Amino acid sequence: MTEAGPVAWPPAPIRTGRLVLREPEARDRPGIIELFASPEVHAYLGGPRPRAELERTAPEVPGRRFGFFVIDLDGATVGVVTLDRRAPERPGHIRPEAGETELGYLLLPEAWGFGYAAEACAAALGWFAGARPGEPVVLCTQTANDRSMRLAAKLGFTEVERFEEYGAEQWFGVWSPVTPSD
Repeated sequence: MTEAGPVAWPPAPIRTGRLVLREPEARDRPGIIELFASPEVHAYLGGPRPRAELERTAPEVPGRRFGFFVIDLDGATVGVVTLDRRAPERPGHIRPEAGETELGYLLLPEAWGFGYAAEACAAALGWFAGARPGEPVVLCTQTANDRSMRLAAKLGFTEVERFEEYGAEQWFGVWSPVTPSD
C-alpha cells in the first residue's frame, strides 16, 4: 500500500477486547528485534536474522511506515501486523497487474495460543475494509504451517492457488470485505 490516496496514516490506535494496534514507537525496538531474531517465529519464513545485525541496523523506531502496526498487550509489544503491497515478481496474484495488499503478522512465541493473532489480524482487516472499501487482501503461508493455515480459514481467506516458493509448498488465499447490498 502506498501513502497516496485518501487513507490517513497513521490511524488512531485500533483497540480490540485485549489489544491495541498502533504506530511503532522507540520503546518497541527490543520487541521488534526479538521478532526478527527468533528462530521459532521464523521457522516458516526462511530463518531468523542475526540479532547483532538487527541491533546494529534497526532504526530507533523500526517499522515506521504505512501499513505497519505494533500489537500492544498491556503496554508490551507482542507482535506486528502489516498490510503491504505484494511484490509483483513473486508468484501468487489475483490481478494481472499485481500490487495486491498482503496481510502479514508476527507474534512472539510467548504470545502464541491465546488468539491474539486472530484478534489483531481481524482488527487490521476491519480497519483496511473501512480505509479501502471493496479492496481485497491476500495472504500467503507455507502449507506446513498449520497455525497460519487455521488462522487464514478463521479470518475468512479462501484459497486461490498453491505453488512452490522458498523450497516449500505455499498456500495463497484472498479475503474480500463484505459489503452490504442495497
